[in-house]
Amino acid sequence: MGVGDPSIPSSERPEPGSVNIPFAKLPATSTNELVDAHKVIQEIIARFNDGLSKHDHSAIADLFLKEKSYWRDHLALTWSLRTVKGSANIKQYLDSSKVRLAVLAVDKSTEYRAPQFGPIDAWGDVNGIRSFVTFETSIGRGEGVMTLAEENGQWKVFTLYTLLKELKGHEEPVNHRRTRGVKHGGDPDRKNWRELRDAEKEEIDPKVLILGAGQGGLTVAARLKMLNVPAIMVDQNERVGDNWRKRYRQLVLHDPVWYDHLPYVPFPSHWPVFTPKDKLAEFFEAYVNLLELNVWTSTSLKSTSWDENKKVWTVTVERRKSDGTSETRTLHPKHIVQATGHSGEKNFPKIKGMDDFKGDRLCHSSEHPGANPESKGKKAVVVGCCNSGHDIAQDFFEKGYNVTLVQRSTTCVVSSESICDIGNKGLFDQDGPPVDDADLTQWGVPSELLKLQQLKLTKVQAEHDKKIHDGLRAAGFGLDSGPMDAGLFIKYFQRGGGYYIDVGASQLIIDGKIKIKQGQEIAQILPNGIEFADGDKLEADEIVFATGYQNMRTQARKIFGDEVADRVSDVWGFNVEGEFRTMWQKSGHPGLWFMGGNLAISRYYSRILALQIKAIEEGLIQDVEDAKAKL
Repeated sequence: MGVGDPSIPSSERPEPGSVNIPFAKLPATSTNELVDAHKVIQEIIARFNDGLSKHDHSAIADLFLKEKSYWRDHLALTWSLRTVKGSANIKQYLDSSKVRLAVLAVDKSTEYRAPQFGPIDAWGDVNGIRSFVTFETSIGRGEGVMTLAEENGQWKVFTLYTLLKELKGHEEPVNHRRTRGVKHGGDPDRKNWRELRDAEKEEIDPKVLILGAGQGGLTVAARLKMLNVPAIMVDQNERVGDNWRKRYRQLVLHDPVWYDHLPYVPFPSHWPVFTPKDKLAEFFEAYVNLLELNVWTSTSLKSTSWDENKKVWTVTVERRKSDGTSETRTLHPKHIVQATGHSGEKNFPKIKGMDDFKGDRLCHSSEHPGANPESKGKKAVVVGCCNSGHDIAQDFFEKGYNVTLVQRSTTCVVSSESICDIGNKGLFDQDGPPVDDADLTQWGVPSELLKLQQLKLTKVQAEHDKKIHDGLRAAGFGLDSGPMDAGLFIKYFQRGGGYYIDVGASQLIIDGKIKIKQGQEIAQILPNGIEFADGDKLEADEIVFATGYQNMRTQARKIFGDEVADRVSDVWGFNVEGEFRTMWQKSGHPGLWFMGGNLAISRYYSRILALQIKAIEEGLIQDVEDAKAKL
């Protein structure tokens, strides 16, 4: 059922086909008072490696809790993103896959990564052992996290997470070597760095064409650069960063800086906790220059076609150059990465009377330039009550408008303080671990267990935000707590929206400075306002529909046509194993990949996507369709 299905409460609506995954069941907590975590984990890993050396999948599976265990694997065992639950299913998966794992070891690089006895479920309900691990496979190396719990007096694996981080023989230079950067000698034809860079951008024959130069495009371009895969981004905007620069005036990232670092070039130590949109745009532009990424701006797609026999795309683009001239270029990449944002076509409903509106502006939030300071006293209506809707309403209020938010269903509201001081505390904050360790910790949690953790977190955050929530309810604002009361994070993963991180608009609603019209659909647009299904009318000089976006697949249909889009699987949301659907892995159509999400998601999954492309280019994936998980 779709996002707009009225038979499902707003809090529970997923992306079409997305699975509302269940909560994990926790194992018993350890009753031991004195545990030598180093000794226990080393014994488990020794038995694990013995099973690997003997190809004894039963012995490996027997190390896991019988029913309450998980192995989350991102490219280490196979070219799939999988989460397998229970020892019997783990054995079946090992039996059915071409397992590449060769040896597992305790990570001894830092004290933080060392084996520790204590809480292993984030909220202290289960005491056990947690250890960071490293591993080697037949093709690469990686890292992960292992947690152990007791079962009938024996230590067993509760969760194992394995993430492939590099391919043997194709290691990233940032970790292993530097390029010379110069060619000494007396060659009269020698070009300097600037000349070489200009030539590379103009003459590139890319293996990978990336559509979009936002955080998704930038991060995967950076990963491919480090893997020596020729790639170029194309973007319709005039400058890199315009996808943020051109959005509404007051936009500031709601996630803190420690959560948002980009690969290879983290934000500087003086960077503010919350990044203004124009500052982020400037950083994106600098990122391209620092990492020498290839991008053509002011470039639009004219046509695309796929050659099924040659496994190659033919793409024609029109590029407006800095001197004002235009050129048409035809490229033949093997891969296209659609990095146009994790959303697709904008949700802009067609409502009776829209064409007859006589006010100053009626638009979607993506086209909203910001409130006009010259329009003090005018009436604005914002339809939609998630992040954009609240931010735009707050901007209208600050410019002196009389503003009303139209909330048709309910919204999950969490304060910025609850996100930073409770949700991210100890992981993505000033005193947290290095960002790679934080990513391993976060993504190493199977989604069913994450959902259980978020259920508990949401209750703590709701208590912290009780005053705000009570005030919103009193103002007539509809609240929810996300899918199965598991909060904002899970709502984002399963639906891609439906929440607001409060940065000030909630108090304006409580104080009546932003009015609320709740629970009614729009019947028609009037020449001077809106009429609702209950007969109420609102006058409006400006109407902004902050109604979100459709599935990313809709954008693929617009770009590539029905033949390509019909082969693509549903995008975003969870599959039955709690892994994201289609994103960052084979899409169902050869040579087409989807890249998107917030900055933190882009940082993590860009590596996964780039490694798969590199593996295909190096012949490590013989059949490109092998990279798609068959569930």
